[in-house]
Amino acid sequence: MAKSAREIALNILVDVNEKGAYSNIAIYKHLQNSMDKRDENLVREIVYGVLENRLYIDYIIGKVSKIKLKKLSALILEILRIGVYQIVFMDRIPDSAAVNESVNLSRKYSHKGTLGYVNGVLRNISRNKEELIKINKNNVSEYLSIKYSHPKWIVDRWLKEYGEKFTEELCIANNQKPKLNIRVNILKTSREDLKERLISKGYDVIETKYSYYGLIIENPYRITELEEFKKGYFTIQDESSMLVSQIMNPEKDSLVVDACSGPGGKATHMAEIMNNKGKIISRDVYEHKIKLIEDSCERLGIDIIETQIQDASVIDECLVNKADYLLIDAPCTGFGLIRRRPEIKWNREEKDINNLTSIQEGILNTCSKYLKVGGILIYSTCTIISEENIKMIRNFLKDNKDFKLIGFKELIKEDQNLSGTENGYIQLFPNISSTDGFFIAKMKKIN
Repeated sequence: MAKSAREIALNILVDVNEKGAYSNIAIYKHLQNSMDKRDENLVREIVYGVLENRLYIDYIIGKVSKIKLKKLSALILEILRIGVYQIVFMDRIPDSAAVNESVNLSRKYSHKGTLGYVNGVLRNISRNKEELIKINKNNVSEYLSIKYSHPKWIVDRWLKEYGEKFTEELCIANNQKPKLNIRVNILKTSREDLKERLISKGYDVIETKYSYYGLIIENPYRITELEEFKKGYFTIQDESSMLVSQIMNPEKDSLVVDACSGPGGKATHMAEIMNNKGKIISRDVYEHKIKLIEDSCERLGIDIIETQIQDASVIDECLVNKADYLLIDAPCTGFGLIRRRPEIKWNREEKDINNLTSIQEGILNTCSKYLKVGGILIYSTCTIISEENIKMIRNFLKDNKDFKLIGFKELIKEDQNLSGTENGYIQLFPNISSTDGFFIAKMKKIN
């Protein structure tokens, strides 16, 4: 018997919250090919809705539950979260249906003693919804943390750095569903041609604002099943990531080192910009990511990428002073990707910042030695934490006088929502640029 949409959502949430799975991978794993579009959309809405609003949902449950949440089994807690999400956030689903389906899930996945508990908690919330959803506004940090379900420690950091208005706008943007972006493979087609092809197949398509290579798909249902995807006409990639290779703008016949390459989106984009001429050494420490790079190259028709398993923090003497271009897309906290992978909010701790900045610093100092004089270094992260971004670059430049930031205003369309290109770096925010949160700096080795 096929599982219901809510049961599949439950299985996915347990995988994400208890087993550390990535939400997008867990959804792909659990969704059945035979599911109709409506049920598939319900699964996605429940999963992402619960992950995005988890703290707020737990806050509401905690007001009525006689059992402390930390004493509940993982399954029962997720069943309650699914029920509360539907009651509080999904107007089109009757409260009675949300309660009954949650009770049915508890009947299947737990013992009889939990049925009355689940039923009682959810019916109580349904009856007193308007009162229970209220949050005390006396403490700004606590209010924003609960209202938008972000850990208090990260809200405190953003309040200190950006202020209350910006922080609230950022939290709101992080909880909004991002639109699917694709990057056109210019080795096989043009943006105009692919746009027309997709429109003819019923997709709603607009061009990206800052990248010359991107399209935004408003209704991307099963887009990877298209012949155009299988033939390598496009890659799924956020506009912010497209800008990395666009800002690098590597010339053909160059030697490029991509130090932290997996899964290879930026490496393949560089190869496309280089017209598949030259050489890109694409490295990662994980074998499965190397395989993803190789698979992408085969689909996209790229043969200038040489994959290697290599720890970027360990010097490779054979490459010293050899590279024309170097990309360090550094491992980071990932706080720019919350709207795509909301579980990041719950998987990171403040101490991770110090651990990661130490790794980033080591990779920068090691890999920068690969550049020849006149070579270009791009440092990028998918986070909005300043210690990992501009502060990291300023410290690097302070200790490495043979590098300097160089502007790239001519390589990117700039407007009031995207500034700083003349200074050699940009910081993207989802609430400002409608992209993932991303940092990109461009440096040149001058002697």
